[in-house]
This record gives sequence, C-alpha cells and structure tokens, in this order.
Amino acid sequence: MAQQPCDIGLVGLAVMGENLALNIASRGFHIAVFNRTTSVTDAFTAGRGKLPNVVGCHTLEQLVAALAKPRKVMLMVKAGPAVDQLIATLLPLLSPGDVIIDGGNTYPADTDRRTREVEAAGLLYVGTGVSGGEEGALKGPSLMPGGSAAAWPLIKPIFQAIAAKVGPAGDIPCCDWVGPGGSGNYVKMVHNGIEYGDMQLICEAYALLKHGAGLSNDELARVFDGWNRGELDSYLIEITRDIFTVRDPDTGDHLVDRILDRAGAKGTGKWMSQLALDLGAPSTMVTEAVFARSLSALKDQRVRASSVLAGPDMRSHDDPAGFTDQVRRALYAAKIASYAQGFVQLAAAAAEQGWQLDYRSIAMLWRGGCIIRARFLDDIAAAYAANPKLENLMLAPSFAKVLAAAQPAWRHVVATAATIGVPVPVFMSSLAYYDGYRHARLPANLLQAQRDYFGAHTYERTDKPGSHHTEWLELRRKV
Repeated sequence: MAQQPCDIGLVGLAVMGENLALNIASRGFHIAVFNRTTSVTDAFTAGRGKLPNVVGCHTLEQLVAALAKPRKVMLMVKAGPAVDQLIATLLPLLSPGDVIIDGGNTYPADTDRRTREVEAAGLLYVGTGVSGGEEGALKGPSLMPGGSAAAWPLIKPIFQAIAAKVGPAGDIPCCDWVGPGGSGNYVKMVHNGIEYGDMQLICEAYALLKHGAGLSNDELARVFDGWNRGELDSYLIEITRDIFTVRDPDTGDHLVDRILDRAGAKGTGKWMSQLALDLGAPSTMVTEAVFARSLSALKDQRVRASSVLAGPDMRSHDDPAGFTDQVRRALYAAKIASYAQGFVQLAAAAAEQGWQLDYRSIAMLWRGGCIIRARFLDDIAAAYAANPKLENLMLAPSFAKVLAAAQPAWRHVVATAATIGVPVPVFMSSLAYYDGYRHARLPANLLQAQRDYFGAHTYERTDKPGSHHTEWLELRRKV
C-alpha cells in the first residue's frame, strides 16, 4: 500500500525537534522527519517516534519526496549558519509555493533577509518563535510566526492544533500570525527579554526575603505558593515555589543552596538590549537583568572582593510578614513596568520596520505554553483591547491604579535594599523608569547645555522654536 503523503516535514531531532514532531503526530498529522546523523533518525522512529504517521528519512531528498504539496518543511536546528546552509540545500529540491519554516531562536534581521531571499526564489518563508521549552514543545508551546503572509493559511491548521490552548473552554490557541519579515522572531526575542527581567526580579525578591525578612527555604516555599494564588500567578512563580521544596539526595540539604551562583545565558536577552539601544527604547530592566547575569559570572572576583569591600550587615526586618507583603506589591509593580518596556520596544520596532502589530493578540499568545505565561496577561490584553493605541501599559487606568497603590511598598523595598546592602538592580531600575516616565520635566535640559557647551551640539528652547547654540564662555565672561 502506498504511503500517505505527509502534511509537514521536520529537520533536526534534538530534544525540541523530537518533542515538536511527537506533538504534531499526536494531533493526527502525518510527519516526515530527518536528522543529519541518520542513527538519530533511526533511534527516534524505532523508539518514541514509532508511530504509523511518523516517517523517518535518511536524506533531504527523501523528506521532500514524502511531503504533500505545497510542501512545508520546518527547521529545528541551531540558529545561525546551519539554517542558511539548510535553506541553500532545500531550495533546489522544493517548488514555487512551498514553505520553509525556521523554528529556532533566530536574530530577527536574519529572518528579514531569509524571507526576501526565499521569496525571490518563488517560495514562502516563516520565522517562528517557539516558547515553552521541552515540555511546551511536546504538549503545546506558544508559537509566534511571521514572514511570508501567504504561508499562514498553509501552516495555520497545524500550528494552531499543536499550540497551547487557553480560555474558559481551553480552546483558544496560543498561536496567531504576527506579521511580515522578522516580526515573529522579534516578538519571541522580546518575550525572552521579559523572561530575563521576570527571573531576575524573582531572584531579587528571594534575596530580599532571605536577608531582609530572614525567611527559611520552607517559609519561602509557602510565600511563593501564596503569591501564586493571587495577581502574581505565573509559571515562573510556580516553579520557584517548587524549587524551594526540593532536597539534595546526596546531602539532604535544600538543593537550591547547593547550586553555584553563576548564571548562564543564550543571548536573546542581550539582543533585545542591543536593539533597544539602536531604537532609543528605554528597555532598562532587561539590560540590568543581562548585566546581573554578567556580574554573577565573575564568581571568583566576587569571592575575593567579599573580603575587601565593606558593606552593611544584611539584618532581618523588624516586621517579616509586613515586609514580605511589601515585596509582593513591589514585585507586581516592577513586573508591570517590565512588560510596559517590552511593549514599548515592540512599538518602536514596528514603527521602524513598518509592521502593523496587534498588541492584544501578542499578549494572548503568551497566556499559555510559554515561560512568561501569567494571569495578568489577560489584563494586558484587556488594556490593549480598550485602547489599541495605548502608548505605555503603565497609562492603562487599571495598571496606573495598581502602580499608585504600590508606590509606598515599592519605594520602601528599594530603599531597604539599598540600606541593608542587598543588590536589586532590576527593582531599582523599575522604580527609576516609573519615576522618569511620570515626570513632565527631567534634568536633560542641563545635559543639553553641557553638550552644547563642549561640542556645539545645539539645543531646543521651551519658549521659541528651532535649534539654538550659545557661546557659553563668552557669556560667562560678561557675568
């Protein structure tokens, strides 16, 4: 009996690719799979992928031949040159109207370029963000596709079937078309940048509760469990609660205390920060989060410095329960500021690139399947539904009210951290951003005077139009 043509092909059977292939197959689609190392393909099709609707292929030619037209080929390989090499190999094997999909953490400008190149060859191209890690890939990720608009109707049935589902009936897919070129990868990059900020804020809250309130790991687990039942309900708060309950099987101690305080990174947070600088978008919190990881990497230097540099005693707070609640309020306020910065950068990128992004839809994409999934994304979606042209999330009436109410706790937490010497760069950055944004006048007038003084860069005036320059030394001599 002839083999049924496959609905999609997938290249790359590392953990994410393998789990995504199983997800696709579990939804009833026929899928052809290929890995450069043929033994990996064989092991998969003889093991977890031993299913009637999974076809193993030993060459790309076999993969393409197994697909129904228009063909759809998804690449789950390491971002960078490997993607370009695969595209170059695939193009002669495919036909006009076929679709190449990149599911890696790809730099948005690379997807812009590849979309143009693949479309010039008569084919369609998609760069899609895939968030949710190994479990999400298998059970339902958040998917953020962008690129050739004509490709969306072709991949939509598969993508929305395999995506995480949310909503009262659990039937709303966390996947929708984002926009042209690299917009899907840009949205995924911002997602990851927000993730950096969220994780660092939680770590700073942990340090404050441990040193500022004197809480034990068991008490921290109970605190985070309580937080996960309120406005901070999120995947990251949930897993943090779980982490505090796990014991090391070798020592019996809490495992978190045995983990070296040196953090790793894969680069997407850095990309967001770099592109924010290019755009002039003040994404200060992800930048501080990236630098916090960089500082953590200087472990040996920090150990040496700890015996040289003086600081205050990190004493416990007189009112642990009250301080713990203040940290909760400050964490929620800082989280609002962080997401506000992410959406401001998306808007700046959209203006530069000419994208028409739907910010309500983007918030809904992140409600399930992804790492930053959280209850308050519903509130973000509602804010953009009420005002699609909202300049900044902090200006939405619901969020402005929360931030106003949180101010005393937010300020007290930041001040306490400075007083007792607990480093909280992202908390501090969040409050500085809020204060900077709410001021109608900043001291940049003096900065412009300085620039004009030493470099004749000119300045604008409050009382008359145009650019102005002053010979500062001449006027000073006349005083």
